[in-house]
Amino acid sequence: MASGGTVKPYPQFDANADAQTLYKAMKGLGTDEETILKLLTARSNAQRQQIALAYKTLHGKDLIGDLKSELGGKFETLVVGLMTPPVLYDVHELRSAIKGAGTDEKVLVEILASRTPKQVKEIIAAYKKEHNADLEADVTGDTSGHFQRMLVVLLQAGRQQGIDAGKIEQDAQDLFAAGEKKYGTDEDTFITILGNRSAEHLRKVFEKYMTISGFEIEESIERETSGGLKSVLLAVVKCARSVPAYFAESLYFAMKGAGTDDKTLIRIMVSRSEVDMLDIRAQFRKMFATSLHSVIQGDTSGDYMKTLLLLCGGNDA
Repeated sequence: MASGGTVKPYPQFDANADAQTLYKAMKGLGTDEETILKLLTARSNAQRQQIALAYKTLHGKDLIGDLKSELGGKFETLVVGLMTPPVLYDVHELRSAIKGAGTDEKVLVEILASRTPKQVKEIIAAYKKEHNADLEADVTGDTSGHFQRMLVVLLQAGRQQGIDAGKIEQDAQDLFAAGEKKYGTDEDTFITILGNRSAEHLRKVFEKYMTISGFEIEESIERETSGGLKSVLLAVVKCARSVPAYFAESLYFAMKGAGTDDKTLIRIMVSRSEVDMLDIRAQFRKMFATSLHSVIQGDTSGDYMKTLLLLCGGNDA
């Protein structure tokens, strides 16, 4: 079973040649979108950064600026996302989620629940550098209650390593006592355990929890919590079980039913294309008995669709 990303570094890479190709594709009347999307999806993010540098060196112009003025709509958003270094992309998405009108809780949940502690630390540092602001302060200024507290725990990026065998039974008992076993819910216990234990440890705890309570932990969270806290706890549980399965489900619901949640679709396709898109595709096939490729094809169109399908990388029909 192939795993990893669908986008790989291009072996015969020549930044100057690529910069020239892109320049020609945008020069004069009309834009050759096909050339742009095929080239950029066939280069790694690190290579795209070198192309941008070569473009500026050769033409004295900003590649992202030119792409923005030549392209439009969702296709433009997707291409600009591909041109952004991964950590800065996460920073941009978080900043927009906090600073826009209202708070886009979905973005805060997705990024903070699915990134590794090391990535979270990098995001915090890059956020400070880009915006001269403290991500935690911005998040707490925009959220409240137990939801806020869980996000703050995730921002500490202090997940323990490995499995603590002596704690598995106790953690499962504590979660049971905090929810199903009592009247009302002790949210604190859920926040502390789910926010601080490693994924491997949590998987063992979930097995034990099932034995003790007769419920999957997800069922208990659905019943015992609500709102933002419920969303973030479920995301953490799903990511502890399988990050690719979490993203496969998010993609499915972004496209299911009337209308498409393009922001989520773009964010996941951009941010996972070099990480675990092959695994996401495999999980998608397993969970929904159809391929990610065919769902994207049925739900999007034009250059936007072509680019998404190249990032998807193949049809598991």
